[in-house]
Amino acid sequence: MTPELQTILTVSIPTLAVLIGILVNNSRFNDLNARFTDLNQRIDDLKEMWRSELRRVEEVLDARLSHLEERLR
Repeated sequence: MTPELQTILTVSIPTLAVLIGILVNNSRFNDLNARFTDLNQRIDDLKEMWRSELRRVEEVLDARLSHLEERLR
C-alpha cells in the first residue's frame, strides 16, 4: 500500500463515517419533529373539545338560570 493511498484512506473513511452519522442524526431529528407536531395537534384538538364542552355547559346553565328567573317573576 502506497503512502498516498494510505493517507487518502485515513482521511476519507472517518470523514465518510461522520457524514453517515450526520445523516442518521438528521433523520432522527425529523422523526422527533414529526412526533412533536402530532402532539401539538392532539393538544389543540383537546383544547377545542374543552372549549366546545364548556360552551355547552355555559348554555345549559344560562338556560336553567333563565328558566328560574321566569318562574320567580
